[in-house]
Amino acid sequence: MPFPIANPVQTSQQPPKHYGITSPISLALPKEVDLALTQKLTEALKPYGVFEEELELQRRILVLGKLNTLVKEWIKDISETKNLPMSIIENVGGKIFTFGSYRLGVHTKGADIDALCVAPRHVERADFFSSFYEKLKEQEEVKDLRAVEEAFVPVIKLSFDGIEIDILFARLALQTIPEDLDLRDDGLLKNLDIRCIRSLNGCRVTDEILHLVPNIENFRLTLRAIKLWAKRHNIYSNILGFLGGVSWAMLVARTCQLYPNAVASTLVHKFFLVFSKWEWPNPVLLKQPEDCNLNLPVWDPRVTPSDRYHLMPIITPAYPQQNSTYNVSVSTRAVMIDEFKQGLAITDEILQNKAEWSKLFEAPNFFQKYKHYIVLLASAPTEKQHLEWVGLVESKIRILVGNLEKNEFITLAHVNPQSFPGPKEDVEKEEFSTMWVIGIVFKKMEGSENLNVDLTYDIQSFTDTVYRQAISSKLFEPDMKITAMHVKRKQLHQLLPKLVIQKRRKHSTEGSRLLNESSLDLSLDSDNSMSIPSPTAALKTCPLNHATNPTGHSPVPSVTNPLDTQGKNDAVGSTDSTRGVSNGQRSASTVPKPIPLHALPSTQATNRTLPQTETPTPKPAVKRTGSPLMEERGKKPKMEEDLSAETDGTAVDTEGRLSEEVVIQEEMTEFQGDSKLHEEAKDSEDKMTASVPVTQRVLNTELSDVPHLPPNPIPVVKNSIKLRLSR
Repeated sequence: MPFPIANPVQTSQQPPKHYGITSPISLALPKEVDLALTQKLTEALKPYGVFEEELELQRRILVLGKLNTLVKEWIKDISETKNLPMSIIENVGGKIFTFGSYRLGVHTKGADIDALCVAPRHVERADFFSSFYEKLKEQEEVKDLRAVEEAFVPVIKLSFDGIEIDILFARLALQTIPEDLDLRDDGLLKNLDIRCIRSLNGCRVTDEILHLVPNIENFRLTLRAIKLWAKRHNIYSNILGFLGGVSWAMLVARTCQLYPNAVASTLVHKFFLVFSKWEWPNPVLLKQPEDCNLNLPVWDPRVTPSDRYHLMPIITPAYPQQNSTYNVSVSTRAVMIDEFKQGLAITDEILQNKAEWSKLFEAPNFFQKYKHYIVLLASAPTEKQHLEWVGLVESKIRILVGNLEKNEFITLAHVNPQSFPGPKEDVEKEEFSTMWVIGIVFKKMEGSENLNVDLTYDIQSFTDTVYRQAISSKLFEPDMKITAMHVKRKQLHQLLPKLVIQKRRKHSTEGSRLLNESSLDLSLDSDNSMSIPSPTAALKTCPLNHATNPTGHSPVPSVTNPLDTQGKNDAVGSTDSTRGVSNGQRSASTVPKPIPLHALPSTQATNRTLPQTETPTPKPAVKRTGSPLMEERGKKPKMEEDLSAETDGTAVDTEGRLSEEVVIQEEMTEFQGDSKLHEEAKDSEDKMTASVPVTQRVLNTELSDVPHLPPNPIPVVKNSIKLRLSR
């Protein structure tokens, strides 16, 4: 006989479900005013296309259904060719799972779908990229089909009935794939290869997030608002060192755990409150990490030294736990924290009925935010080459930002995730180019009459990294180029589309006030470019002169010798290219030598060294001096490092304007892959490593994800950008 009263009594005595690794901050229920504000938030989001029409949603479901049927048919065919028993073939299964924004329920109009094809153990990865690829090719609805088998996470990309889909593949150690398979089961990871584990990770993380929030609908609306805000404020890009979709989702999920009964309007405000005050680098965790004894690498700073130097760790909830924000740098974290504070101020006003939700989504004017910018241009002769080249360059821009951060005279390097079509060098010649803009804040120096800022090493080491990666991965083609330019704020209109500048001026808000009170005002209108032609182009245009270098090799650049230039006497001043004044004749034939200290312009800044500082626990970036002769330099003036005290870049410097001299030098070195060069490089690296603090060593190891120099001779033209700032 059943006991109808027992179950209700037991349930009533059970405590409410606990979300997250700590207890909630507040269990307060929403009031009428909160519900009204949430409705207003929904209305404010609609003009931005964050909600998909029901018809479009049904079309996505239909397309995924067709794709699922194709997978089942393909796996049955594979099973027959491998002579499996008919009893197994009939129930072999196979399934398409979704993850990312679509699975979370926050995808926007026209967004792509991330999908995972799960197959039983007798289906090989090679089958997926051969027979399944061919099956997709036969479908009328499928367009733009391409396989990327050698990627870190191998993928097939396609457009199915106009919807972009990325399909990953995972082969489980199961004989059949049941319809009710739960990918959150850690046991499924046993006996899998690392590529299948990586492919499964997206689905496992997404499903865990949805299971770890108290109210999915409130979570979704809040996440839609936060994602739109992040995109509008140019801080939505994992590859460039900001946060990607899954990271924003985890931050919102943590907010929901801390305020389990709150509605979206309250959660958006609490999101900014929590993370503007969060004590980074304390990690954000949605659940207590679990060890499944599968010996997979997980994020654990107690075990892995490099994990201790992550600046803004947000840890995925599914095993193996990983930090989703390992690309975050000092600058990108500073920018995001400032945006959190601005968001808190605006939502405070909204909750007090002093502002509307639309104010939160106004885009700050990035192009009026700073006084100085580095413009990075990547160009290639054909559209196909350009797509590949841009993808590689963009994936390495974070290395350039890291290099600039380490420059002793730079406080902040803020890259805009939005790219723009670049100007053509030759109107008659077909060329495709893409441009990125990096805002720069220089440190304010105390008591310095003149200041020499050298960006040569920062930019050159970045371009060297990109070229080496392109050559080693056989992606490089002739006429693929990277160009870097220093541009003043007033010169940006010459490079950017007019609509971008005008549109952003209209939407400028107080959010554009950031980090500029202590920046240096360089008043001379000077377009100082640092053009790094492709290695092949350099071979054609700039013959080497080996007279002064019998071995034919150039010194390998190192951190201790960043000013690898020809000396003061070879330097030729550059004037504004927009005025039609050409540079003087440049010398590229002599072997570059370090500039002796007495050859540098006499300034108070260049005759001093950085003060000795203790190495803080989480801080990975050690400021690198701008001069090669660190041991000969005196004491460096104290620098202002309080970022929060800086204000709008449009403010006038009360101490007087600064003049700017720019020296552009061009030189050429040749890399040849013989044993002697590798020995010299190794000796140089050993010496450098011995003198570099542990924190910097770990960071450099993480960033140096490129192979050794290629064996064939690759000449690289080096152009030196030097900014001389006089108060």
